[in-house]
Amino acid sequence: MENEIVKPKSQRHRRVLKERSSKIHENDKKSMFIRGGNTSDIVTTVLKEMYMLKKPNALLLRKRNIARPFEDQTTLEFLSKMNDCSLFFGSHSKKRPHNIVIGRLFDHQCLDMVELGIDNFQSLKDIKSNKCALATKPCLVFTGSSFESDDELRRVKNIFIDFFRGPVVENVRLSGLEHVIQFTAENGTIYLRNYRVMLKKSGSRTPRVEIENMGPNMDLTVRRTHFASDDLFKKACRQPKAAKPKKVKNVSSDLFGTKRGRIHMTSQDLKNLQLRKIKALKRKPDEKKAKIPRKR
Repeated sequence: MENEIVKPKSQRHRRVLKERSSKIHENDKKSMFIRGGNTSDIVTTVLKEMYMLKKPNALLLRKRNIARPFEDQTTLEFLSKMNDCSLFFGSHSKKRPHNIVIGRLFDHQCLDMVELGIDNFQSLKDIKSNKCALATKPCLVFTGSSFESDDELRRVKNIFIDFFRGPVVENVRLSGLEHVIQFTAENGTIYLRNYRVMLKKSGSRTPRVEIENMGPNMDLTVRRTHFASDDLFKKACRQPKAAKPKKVKNVSSDLFGTKRGRIHMTSQDLKNLQLRKIKALKRKPDEKKAKIPRKR
């Protein structure tokens, strides 16, 4: 039975299910790289180098899997559930040469997929330059108005951000920003470029920033897409109430992140306010006897 509920048979199984069900904040997404039944040398190299860039949140399956994601997602959903991966990077090149598929899953069910064709590829070994460190969080740059005007490319951009963004961090130091991934959309082609950031002396406190091409570089063409419905996509983006920050009364922030607060105070009694002692304000002996209030 497909919809049969499997009950836990051990204490460890019960604890794992409880931790998964009570998870409020989503963990760093793990990517799964799969080779199809027939893959070219270019596709195999792309999978291996993308796996190197995605480490340690990545899993490379050594065996080939004959799967057709746009016809049947059962195999991918099963592998995702077994390896606890929410993203996959599959490939197959039976009819379309140098073909790759990038997709994401929600609740171990296929959510979005985009099929891309590789027109031009430069490997890490083809570019003789220094590479960035392992497990570096990349900076994503999107160039081209098509990413905002075209509905299809807008969803493809969202998939790229979900796939390449890396772990979620609160702060990034300047010297830790070493990897830049640029996506340029022009004339129906997406140009993917990887750069290494170099900080050099500039004679001032702020260093001079230069970028160096390190690869891999690809020219991608969108072939087929499979996007979730608006209701399912909205459900996948929903956050639990416990994860949302609690609103603090009388505290707000402006566009620059400056925190502002409003303080409510009771009315002050200014009759007994201590003023500066000046000769002109001193009471004369006659006023003290008559108890005449002094002028303010």
